Amino acid sequence: MYFRSSIRRNPITGELSGYYRLVESYRNGFGKVCHRTILTAGFIDDLSSDQLAMVQKGLNDHLEGKNNKLFEQSEDPLVKFYIDKFFKQMVKEKRIDKTITDKNKDWHTIDINTLKNKEIREVGAEWMCFQAAKQLGIDKFLLDKGWEQEKVALAMTHMVSRAVYPASEYKTSRWARESSAICEITGYDVKKITKDKLYQISHALYREKEALEQYLSHCTNELFDLQDKIILYDLTNTYFEGEKRGSQLARFGRSKEKRSDARLVVMAVVVNTEGFIKYSTIYEGNKADCKTLADMIDRLRLATSATQKRALVVIDAGIATEDNLEMIREKGYDYLCVSRSNLKEYTVEQGAETVFVTDKKEQKIELVKVKANQNSDYYLKVKSQAKEKKESAMNSRFKDRFEEGLRNIEGSLHKKSGVKKTDRVHQRIGRLKQKYPSIHRFYQIDVQANEKDMVTSLTWSIKQHIDPDTNNGIYFLRTSLIEPDQALVWTFYNTIREIEYTFRVLKTDLDLRPIFHQTDDASKAHLYLGLLAYWLVNTIRFQLKQKGVNSEWREIVRIMNTQKCVTTSAQNNKDEIINIRKCSEPEEKAKLIYDTLNYKYAPFIRKKSVVLKLPPENFEKSHNKEFMSC
Repeated sequence: MYFRSSIRRNPITGELSGYYRLVESYRNGFGKVCHRTILTAGFIDDLSSDQLAMVQKGLNDHLEGKNNKLFEQSEDPLVKFYIDKFFKQMVKEKRIDKTITDKNKDWHTIDINTLKNKEIREVGAEWMCFQAAKQLGIDKFLLDKGWEQEKVALAMTHMVSRAVYPASEYKTSRWARESSAICEITGYDVKKITKDKLYQISHALYREKEALEQYLSHCTNELFDLQDKIILYDLTNTYFEGEKRGSQLARFGRSKEKRSDARLVVMAVVVNTEGFIKYSTIYEGNKADCKTLADMIDRLRLATSATQKRALVVIDAGIATEDNLEMIREKGYDYLCVSRSNLKEYTVEQGAETVFVTDKKEQKIELVKVKANQNSDYYLKVKSQAKEKKESAMNSRFKDRFEEGLRNIEGSLHKKSGVKKTDRVHQRIGRLKQKYPSIHRFYQIDVQANEKDMVTSLTWSIKQHIDPDTNNGIYFLRTSLIEPDQALVWTFYNTIREIEYTFRVLKTDLDLRPIFHQTDDASKAHLYLGLLAYWLVNTIRFQLKQKGVNSEWREIVRIMNTQKCVTTSAQNNKDEIINIRKCSEPEEKAKLIYDTLNYKYAPFIRKKSVVLKLPPENFEKSHNKEFMSC
């Protein structure tokens, strides 16, 4: 608004003087600039030009709810009088749509037909993971290593992206530009993000692997007051797509995903019972499980807290060779594992009571302490009803299939073109035994042949005094702990499910399989980026589980992705385009997650910009006296 004057004769003084109107400009429906009178001020000869300008500015700021420092600091009572008088007059005559002025409010009159929402991006999951990374101090660690701020921002962008949207570098760069507000959160220029930049930062992060893993291990121990009294160690493998002929890393081996056609890489991980990684390493795809433990144990002390004295290492049966167990003992650790073979010679200790516990599905499990004749370790006999039913069903199925195979061989003896020669029949029986190794040992198979070396009859029966289901559901836990509580040993062993969950998150939720990279360095960087993303995932899930929130990671991301970031634009009554960028209010479930984690709801409150309209080319300056608004 501004004052426009015309020259009139003042009836009171009889002299020519300025007659003032308070006017505002607007653009009509045809795009033409027009003017309308908001207030007729009349003759105000007692105000100088400077005072009139101050009144004009005070009215504009008062209307827009701004803190008018010029008005507040002015000691001119005449200026204050006219500002108050004219504003009350506009309110009374309903020339403005505002009756209450609040300096903390930002009022605009807009044309709702020009209201638009644009640049809608996902922000909730990204903001949550970014706060987890800040909580771990990853950015501070990299800055202390001499990284530039822009490089740190790119690293944070890539880690958070892998946790929220695990994909190739090409897809990740496109997602960051088109679908996510991740760059607004991390401060990295979204125009600079490319797949090549993401490749480069992955390699840079892998070069910091040893120091960063050790830092994160100590950081989480201090942050969440963890002691690392139980350490879990296991291996998994993932496969490559492509031939990878020149690779030193990719090798054929035993695939846990049944991908015997593809080359593999082995990843070994040490985690604590809370799921935090203590150390990790990458081996060739044909590395045997039992040959990896020595290297990991040597590095374990460096990666765990200094307060640790004698941790319990929990390992799977495939790693628990006698040499490995002896090595663990020599390094100053205790161990707990599944016995590699069922004990054949053992006695239940005198006075040992059978303890009954239940699993997560409330199924009964029997525990009893036994004494093995071969060594002095503590053994716990475990009998699971659920496992017994499962193994009995498997034995029954294998038994039926094995006998069906024998009947097919026997039936071929009576066919004209059937296989009858003794060596060929024995070959078929051998292949059948190889197919069912767990069941054929219970069978007695008799083959009768004539003088022409032709098989005349084939009979079979289950061996006497042998029941294939005798040991179903029974296995033995072995530990070097001295006289532990039976239920406690069972609880300790069940912590190994945590590492199974770790591998499931890494390979499925964080998309570590398959690997498409062509070089070994790129493959290692890809795997390590997934491990860093897992640090963010587990930091969030651990804190949620402490408060009873046990959602899977994909469900957490889905909930948080309901929060968006959006730019709203509209044209106000001054023909200005107002752009406001805000984050949507989180839904109730998202608020619960934020509150549980003690994280902030949004990365910023509001970003506002005003685009001024240019005057039309045929705009003619008024010959009247005008005071333009500031």
